[in-house]
Amino acid sequence: MQITVKLFATLRKGRFKVSSLELVPGTEVGQVADQLKIPREDLALIFVNGRDAELDHVLKEGDTLSLFPPVGGG
Repeated sequence: MQITVKLFATLRKGRFKVSSLELVPGTEVGQVADQLKIPREDLALIFVNGRDAELDHVLKEGDTLSLFPPVGGG
């Protein structure tokens, strides 16, 4: 199955902004993070198709996965 992955802020460093990935059916968000070598503790917000999701969310054909790191500010 194919999904679109969007990375934001510091997660893009050394990776990409937007990419299509070919995955086996039943792949979870956490497995995608592992494949991209993004430590799970570096994920603050996870959205699938614009809706809040968790690391154990099972992805489906055509999904858009957006990953955000913690955001700091003052």
